[in-house]
Amino acid sequence: MTALRRRTSETLQVAEKEEEEEDKHGDDGRVKDEVAEEKERKGGDDEEGRERKEDESDKREEDEEEEETGRASKRPALSAIQHVLRLFFGCLAAVACGTLYAAYLSAFHERKFWFSTRQEVERELTFQGGSGIYYYYYKHLLAATSFNRAFYELTADDGTVAGQTINAVERLSLYPEVVTSYVYRVSGGKDFVEPIYFYVGTVLALQAAYATALFVCSWLMSGTWAAGALAVAWYAVSRADATKVEQALPLRENWALPCYACQVAALTGFLSNNVGSPAELLCFVSMSGSTLTFLLVWEHSHYVLFVQAFCLFLLDSLDLVPPRKMSDIHKVYLSSLLLAFFFHFHKAALLGSPLLSLLIGSGLARYLQQTMKKGPLVARLLKLFLHFHLVFSTSASFNYFVKKIVPGGEGEFVLKFLEVKFGLSTTNDFTSNFLACQAGLGSPGPDLFLRLTRASVLPFYLLVLAVCAASALQAVRARLSGRRPPRDGRVGERPEVVYHVLHTLILGGLTLLFDGMKYLWTPYVCAFAAFGVCSPDLWMSVFGWLRVKSVQPVVLSLILSVAVPTIIGFSLWRETYQVYSMRSAEEVYKILTARKANYVIVEESLCNQPASDRGCRVKDLLDVSNGHVLDDDAETLAFSGRRRFCHEIKTDRSPYANYFTRVFWNRSYHVYRVNAVISFQY
Repeated sequence: MTALRRRTSETLQVAEKEEEEEDKHGDDGRVKDEVAEEKERKGGDDEEGRERKEDESDKREEDEEEEETGRASKRPALSAIQHVLRLFFGCLAAVACGTLYAAYLSAFHERKFWFSTRQEVERELTFQGGSGIYYYYYKHLLAATSFNRAFYELTADDGTVAGQTINAVERLSLYPEVVTSYVYRVSGGKDFVEPIYFYVGTVLALQAAYATALFVCSWLMSGTWAAGALAVAWYAVSRADATKVEQALPLRENWALPCYACQVAALTGFLSNNVGSPAELLCFVSMSGSTLTFLLVWEHSHYVLFVQAFCLFLLDSLDLVPPRKMSDIHKVYLSSLLLAFFFHFHKAALLGSPLLSLLIGSGLARYLQQTMKKGPLVARLLKLFLHFHLVFSTSASFNYFVKKIVPGGEGEFVLKFLEVKFGLSTTNDFTSNFLACQAGLGSPGPDLFLRLTRASVLPFYLLVLAVCAASALQAVRARLSGRRPPRDGRVGERPEVVYHVLHTLILGGLTLLFDGMKYLWTPYVCAFAAFGVCSPDLWMSVFGWLRVKSVQPVVLSLILSVAVPTIIGFSLWRETYQVYSMRSAEEVYKILTARKANYVIVEESLCNQPASDRGCRVKDLLDVSNGHVLDDDAETLAFSGRRRFCHEIKTDRSPYANYFTRVFWNRSYHVYRVNAVISFQY
C-alpha cells in the first residue's frame, strides 16, 4: 500500500508538472500569438502609412509636374516677349543715336557756312574740293523738262571734258544724283523744300544710317546697347578722321561709305552663330542690297570689297565659318558684280577687278580641295599651304587673261601709281605724279594716332585687338588639331569677331601707307573697341587666362561702358572750353587746329560770368585744371603770366590777329575763323 501510495503521489506530481509546463507553453503561445497579432497590426499600420506617404508624394510630384508644365508653357512666351522688347528698344536706341548725329552735323554745317543766310550761288560754292560738279549734274537733271532725256544726255556728255564725249553716269558714278533728283521730282519735293536742301538732307540722312550701322555692328557682337552707343560716341568724337562729310558733302565717299557700313553690319549678323533663320535671311537680303548699292555709287568700291573678301577667305581657310555661309556670300558678290557691270554700261574695270579674280580662284580651289579641312595637323597645314598657292595662282592667271582680252581696265594705271608712290620707278605721267603728291595718298602723320589716343579709342582698340587675336589663335590651333577649343577662348570661336579682327588689321596696315584709308579704318576701330569694352565674352576670356573668378565680367563691362564716355566727355569739355582760360594765342591755336576746328565761338556769358558763381565758373575750373591762378585770393596756384584769352582776342591785336580773324559778332557771341595760313601783323 505504501508503495502504491508513493507511485500514485509521483504520478500526480508528474501530471502536475506536465500541466504546469502545458500551461506555461500555453501562456508562451498566447504571448507569441499576441505579439504576432500586434506585429501584424503594426505592420498593417506601417503599410497604410507608407501607402499614404506614397500617395502624398505622388500628389506632390504631380503638382510639381503641373507647375513645371505651366512654367514651361509660359517660358517660351515670356522669352519671346523679352526678345521682342529688347529688339524693339535696341533698334529705337540705334535710330535715336543716328538721328542725333545727323542733327549735330546739320547744325555744324549751318554754323560753319552760315548756310541759310547765303544766296543760292554762295551755297553751291560751299561744295569744295571739286565736289560741286556732282551738284551741277543734280541741277541739270532737275531743270530738264524730261527726266529720261536728261539721263540720256548724261550718258553722252560732250560738255564736261573738252573735245571728248563721255558717259558721265559711268565715269563719275552719278547714280546718287540720278536717284535723288528722280525722287525729288516724283515726290513733289519742290512744293515744300528747295532742291539744295533736299540734296543736303539726303546726304545727312545717309550719315545717320552710317552711325546706326556702326551701332548695330557693336550691338550684334557684344549683345548690349551700351556698346552701340559707345561706338557712335567714339565715331562722333573722331569724325575728323572717320568721315569727309565736314569737308564737302557731295563727295562719293559720303554716299558710298554709309552703304558699306550697312553691308558690314548685315555681314556681321549673317556670320554670327546666334541668329535664327529669319534673322539670317534678313541679313542676307540686306547684305545683297547694300553690296550692289555700294558698287553703284563709288568707282573704287570693288577694291574695298576685295579687302573684305580676302578677310572672309582667310576665315574659310581656317575653318572658322560654315561652308554654307561662304557659298551664300560668294553668290552675293558675284550677283552684285554682274548687276553692277550691267548698270555701269559694261564697265571693264569690274571684270578685271581683284575681287572677281579672288572669287574665281577661291571657288575653284574649294571645289578641288573638298577634303582640305580633314586629317591630322601636319596634313591640314600642308593642304592649307597648297590651298593658298592654288587660290593666288588661279586668281593672278585669271586677272591676267581678262586684262588681255578686255582692255581698258585700271590695273596698269594702279600699278604705275604704286611704283611712283614707293619710289620703285619714275614717270613723266602727270596723273600719276599728281596723285602721288595728294595728302590722302601719302603716309599719315603722328597727329592721327595722337588724336585717336586723346579720344581714348586707340588704347582700347589695341587692348581688345590683342585679346581677340590671342583667343582666335587658340581657336584656330584647336580646330587644326581636331580638338575642342578652350572654354576661356570662346570669343575667338565667333566668326564675326575674327572677321572684324582681320578687317581692322588689314585696313590699319593700309592706313599706315595711305592717309585717306583712315576714313575706312577709323569707324570700324570705334565699333570694334566699343564691342570689346562692353562684351562679357571678351572679359570672360581675360579672366579665364588670369585665373580670376571673383570678378563678374558683366559688372566690369557695365562699369567700363559708363566710365569711358565720361572720360571722353571730360576730355572734350576741357579742350572745346580752353578759349576761356589763361592761355596764349599760339597754345589755343594749336589746340583748335589739332581738333581740325575752322571756327571758334566766344560766348560773352561765359567769358564775363558773374562773381556769384565764383569757384564753379568755367574759367575758374579751367584755371584749376591748368594750374593757373584763381581770380580771387582764396587760393594761389602757379601764375600763368597771361591774361584771359576770351578778353584778349577781342582787342584784335597781334598775336591774336595773326591766328584768328573775326567774322561775326553781336552782344552775345564773337565768332572767329581759325586762319589756315598765319598772317603776322605788328
